[in-house]
Amino acid sequence: MTQWYYSDYERNRHGPVSAGDLAELHTHGQLAPDTLVWREGLPQWQPWRTLVGEVIQGAGRPAAASASFATASAAAPAAAGANPYSVAEPVSPYAPPRAVLHDAGDYVADGWVVYAGFWKRFAAVVIDSFVVGIIGGIVQMLLMGMFFGVGVGMGGDPASLFASGGSIALLALVYLIPLGLQAVYFAMFHAGGSQATLGKMAVGIKVTDDDGRRISFARGIGRYFATIPSALILFIGYIMAAFTDRKRALHDMIAGTLVVDRWAYTSHSERQRTELGTVTIVILVIGGLLTLAYLALIVLAVGLAAAAGAR
Repeated sequence: MTQWYYSDYERNRHGPVSAGDLAELHTHGQLAPDTLVWREGLPQWQPWRTLVGEVIQGAGRPAAASASFATASAAAPAAAGANPYSVAEPVSPYAPPRAVLHDAGDYVADGWVVYAGFWKRFAAVVIDSFVVGIIGGIVQMLLMGMFFGVGVGMGGDPASLFASGGSIALLALVYLIPLGLQAVYFAMFHAGGSQATLGKMAVGIKVTDDDGRRISFARGIGRYFATIPSALILFIGYIMAAFTDRKRALHDMIAGTLVVDRWAYTSHSERQRTELGTVTIVILVIGGLLTLAYLALIVLAVGLAAAAGAR
């Protein structure tokens, strides 16, 4: 059987894969006309548009106007008259808006598994923290408005807010409801078809159980609250993901979960990526710059305070 190799959006080489795998990649829009491919017998790498006809019947060269480059399949040629180059620009395997999400129906137990490293997980946390921070902030502002509305109704004295058990309960809800929403956010996405939050989708990773299957909503809730001890011990529970055998953090060990590449435990495990990916690198760079800016502000504030005290 002929073995093929192909390059991704960032010109990294992948393979070997079968002709059927190439056809599947083509169907999902991950092989653009200019994507470089190679097989044994070729003197050099060539654009996919010049070789697609070897893999997909009736597709390929410009003269074959009856084949659609975007939708041709090995089983059935595309409708006549379609543009053979109608596929859009190259699709990165880490581009979340175009990513093909998988559900438990594609589960494959055996195969190569790429466990998500610390930096990918960190980038996902940064993105998710931004998302839940905005949502939680909005909800908290609304609840605070309700809380002070109760105070105004009781005479406008802030101290009077604590004279009522109902007001104290409302104050507790101001902090507990955002926490509950965060738990639901993580559990719902981790138990969903993508098995990943928005941050994890962006960097191309997902959460599974110890066997690589989708977790339940209840386990997702448990995993979220298991992050509390990971954070309380100076975030050492998170850092453990950089050193453990399957890159598991403390909360993964508690909840019995794994964080793996989005293609792990599927019939296309060869699509897994060990590199960081563009999204991860961009998030890490932005995070590093923001951290430096924050530290600079602290140093400036300390310096100004010291100068004011010396006068």
